[in-house]
Amino acid sequence: MAIDHLDGRIILLLAREPRIGVLEMSRRLGVARGTVQARLDRLQSNGVIRGFGPQVDPAALGYPVTAFATLQIRQGQGADVRAHLATVPEVLELHTTTGTGDMMCRLVARSNADLQRVIDRVVGFDGIVRASTAIVMENPVPLRIIPLVEQAALGE
Repeated sequence: MAIDHLDGRIILLLAREPRIGVLEMSRRLGVARGTVQARLDRLQSNGVIRGFGPQVDPAALGYPVTAFATLQIRQGQGADVRAHLATVPEVLELHTTTGTGDMMCRLVARSNADLQRVIDRVVGFDGIVRASTAIVMENPVPLRIIPLVEQAALGE
């Protein structure tokens, strides 16, 4: 879905102030409240805006170690592996991939020693053949979407 300049302004305002109300958004953007609400509804129904929940820092919850694990799985076991990984709270994301691995997941742990426990739980499933893990040292560019919103809103 393409977004226009007003959609971009709405998303940027929400990103800066996630608790802002629709009426205040309409006032700041200089458009009718109904217009803002209709745009928000459309952005949500089209999957552009996926949620309004808080962003939680795993490190602040006691999980300061982040790692990425590339998994090789047994052929035909994808659905079972996905179901298994969904039961591991320390698996924050799972992606199927091309290349040497079949899946890549982002993991968190309480310490490097605890990471071993998490990895053991992840690979302790018959459908996973092998895992290669890389520990994150630093996150100089955290997940960001706003530059894409700005680019899309300008039609570039």
